[in-house]
Amino acid sequence: MVALDGTIVAIANPAIAKDLGASFADVQWITNAYFLALAVTLITAGKLGDRFGHRQTFLIGVVGFAAASGAIGLSDSIALVVTFRVFQGLFGALLMPAALGLLRATFPAEKLNMAIGIWGMVIGASTAGGPILGGLLVQHVSWQSVFFINVPVGALALVLGLLILRDHRADNAPRSFDLLGIALLSGAMFCLVWALIKAPTWGWGDGRTWLFIGASVLGFALFSFWETRVREPLIPLALFRSLPLSAGVVLMVLMAIAFMGGLFFVTFYLQNVHGMSPVDAGLHLLPLTGMMIVGSPLAGALITKAGPRIPLAGGMLLTAVAMFGMSKLQAGTGSGVMSIWFALLGLGLAPVMVGATEVIVGNAPMELSGVAGGLQQAAMQIGGSLGTAVLGAVMASRVDSDLPGNWAAAKLPPLTPAQLDQVSQVVQQGVAPVPKGTPAPIAAKIASVAHDTFISGMSLACLVAAGVAAVAVLVALLTKRGENAEAGAGAAHI
Repeated sequence: MVALDGTIVAIANPAIAKDLGASFADVQWITNAYFLALAVTLITAGKLGDRFGHRQTFLIGVVGFAAASGAIGLSDSIALVVTFRVFQGLFGALLMPAALGLLRATFPAEKLNMAIGIWGMVIGASTAGGPILGGLLVQHVSWQSVFFINVPVGALALVLGLLILRDHRADNAPRSFDLLGIALLSGAMFCLVWALIKAPTWGWGDGRTWLFIGASVLGFALFSFWETRVREPLIPLALFRSLPLSAGVVLMVLMAIAFMGGLFFVTFYLQNVHGMSPVDAGLHLLPLTGMMIVGSPLAGALITKAGPRIPLAGGMLLTAVAMFGMSKLQAGTGSGVMSIWFALLGLGLAPVMVGATEVIVGNAPMELSGVAGGLQQAAMQIGGSLGTAVLGAVMASRVDSDLPGNWAAAKLPPLTPAQLDQVSQVVQQGVAPVPKGTPAPIAAKIASVAHDTFISGMSLACLVAAGVAAVAVLVALLTKRGENAEAGAGAAHI
């Protein structure tokens, strides 16, 4: 439910805007409110699981997420939709670290990687399958059905959870809360994610962007100082003395930058350059989904036998090659060539999703498994936001640079600076800004210039993503099997 709702709503946004009379800025908040609430509270939610038990936290998250989803479907204003999206994010934050905490506590070391592999398979399939399912529901039912579908799924998860899940708690689980630490970390995370969300609108040179980034740095510094003083810290900083755990967190951020940032532009490429419907675009991404579904359990088995270092480095190398290949896509590239690069990307991501998760959770003490799960998810959310923001800036810079020359070379009517700025913003999404009534030959020229300029920007963004993935290969070499993974098999059963 949590992974699916990260992508499925993008397909429903146009229908929501039309039905509720929402502006573009309002619609952006439907997505931003969810990710902001999720990212800010993940680590704190993991601590709740460590304190009260991951089973209880998971089941509360399931009920709350399903209830918030149903409330969105019943909402008759954009304000209510955004409000309940915040609640979705908050309850989703309870679910994700608790799921990893349950896996860690339930499975012994020799089976943990396979369990995380199956978990990664579900997460990957849900994330990539969102546009397909969302397109079908919006097209054939309604936008409300995108949210209502979580109600029966949540009810089923609650029943199965009550019957199957067992409560595992470490003997030395935390007994108190670091309230100031929670406030400082939440504030720092909010400022960071807010800056990344607003940077494309404000601009990277804008003082507001750097004000929030500066506030985030200050917040993290104060949080780090406080954590060395409090008796039971939210995140014991000694956790990061584990080089493999720290490398796993960095690796998760770099992977998300390359994956989320690169994939963001590919959806525009498929829909706006190739003219595909959302459902068709989702179907063209099935090679990526399929390889993640198949590759995640296989990666879990391989990591169990060989350790995480080589599979992680190999996975990031494949990711770098795939992103390089995607930088060569053109307006006329056929489905077969696209499928090769998408499949290679899925094959590369599978071991990274599984291995980095095991490295982070497995190298943390059992009593901090929820915090470690929150770290893993927070790293992925921040990496995704960072990838979209930074690669978006790369795209915007290239489009702004190339568009005037391409427009003039095509001998199109000259544009004023204000018109050029408007056209540039549209072209960054792969859309051809053809006014109504434009003669066919002129319309064809505008479309050609828009698509060629967009592809130039996408190519550079994918090359940057490939570079990030290449750096991640070196980080992967610092990882090793979780030192504390065997603790899961001996966890106390309550």
